[in-house]
Amino acid sequence: MTAATHRSAGEIGRTERGPRPVPGLGEQRAAADLAHTDTVLANGLRVLAVRKANVPMVEARLAIPFAADDPMHPATAEVLAETIATGTARRDRVAIDTELALIGGDLGTAVDPEHLTLSGGALASGLPTLLDVLADVLTAATHADNEVARERARIVERLAVARTQPRVIAREALQRRRYGDHPYTREVPQPGDVERVGPEAVRALHASAVLPGGAVLVLVGDLDPDAAVGDVERALGEWRSDRRATEMPELPDLAAGDLLLVPRAGAVQSQLRLSAQALPRTDPRYPALQLANLAFGGYFSSRLVENIREDKGYTYGAQSGFEFTGNKATLQVEADTASEVTAAALLETRYELGRLGLVPPTAEEVESVRQYAIGSLLIGASSQAGLASQLTALATVGLGVDWLAGHPERVAAVTAEQVAEAALEFFAPSRFTGVVVGDADTLARPLTALGGVSIGEPGAAGS
Repeated sequence: MTAATHRSAGEIGRTERGPRPVPGLGEQRAAADLAHTDTVLANGLRVLAVRKANVPMVEARLAIPFAADDPMHPATAEVLAETIATGTARRDRVAIDTELALIGGDLGTAVDPEHLTLSGGALASGLPTLLDVLADVLTAATHADNEVARERARIVERLAVARTQPRVIAREALQRRRYGDHPYTREVPQPGDVERVGPEAVRALHASAVLPGGAVLVLVGDLDPDAAVGDVERALGEWRSDRRATEMPELPDLAAGDLLLVPRAGAVQSQLRLSAQALPRTDPRYPALQLANLAFGGYFSSRLVENIREDKGYTYGAQSGFEFTGNKATLQVEADTASEVTAAALLETRYELGRLGLVPPTAEEVESVRQYAIGSLLIGASSQAGLASQLTALATVGLGVDWLAGHPERVAAVTAEQVAEAALEFFAPSRFTGVVVGDADTLARPLTALGGVSIGEPGAAGS
């Protein structure tokens, strides 16, 4: 029995007669050619109901703008999210869980600096019940003292572990490097702040911030869109306020600059995080930039992965992608490497950034990433849950089904020349800033020699 030999992505893509031919694009289907209703109710809630009847289920996503300047807001919001569905004036935790179980449903919550999100699903026939439970927790959640105490203890324990994780440390360092003390950087609360959160503060935040004005509810499933909107009006029509939910203040454009070495004593791995200003989805150049990103590091056969993973073996995984925040967008480049090859990995990453603009993707590369982009979009929208999540991300920035349905055609129309222009403009190494988190004793000298890296203060990465 002979041992299997490792083949690179380039070798896999070739035969003895040359490169494997990339099949031509077939006729493009709309990603979401679906019956839908998109309207704003009298209370300011936008409702997007979409019929996708492949299974007799309904998916619901409610995103409420949930920003604030108060330094204690992230901690209080975290406790609120964990206790909002633990009891109301007419249902305790068991009653909520039982009623949802009877309709094959569930309800989950999450919070970040931009939104409080409630996500659920149920049998299509149970939609009125799901909406009734949702209305109950939105308007009458009690955040009982014992529930707050129990969930607060769980959150503190979870955060204590999370704040030791390299990826969390790197994300927090990158956020501070990019945006200073902007509220958007407060993604992971401090455990000590959570310990100080009391039931009164949670109930006060609910009353002042869980508001319909500016919120978006997306429903996707085996439903009649107009009838579903009527169900929402009946269930949530009394959820009202004379104020709107609080939107996140607009982020500043990123300024290019040195990477910051954030010391993490004794670390055997380093986290590379680079970021630059990009384009929102509504910009006409976005499809070309999307394809340029895929060619650089957006999927497994990209140039960055081929270089620092397949060829050099510096990392198990490297990737690049977009982060959309309000009406702004940024590019992120990420890789985790062993300490001894961190400087070399950064050198190769910068090399690939520059090469993308100076030696732009070939027509074959463009065709490959085009198929990947369109195929991924269609696959992501093929399930009710996937479509609901995609539409929620779009709806929070004012887009909807029409944008999603038209995007495959926009991607199909991008030329190799347009991808080359986007690569040269947006992937220049000089446009990026970011952080390297790792052991300063090992990294400081080679990174300083490489240039474009400044040294942070010890302890900046947290413990």
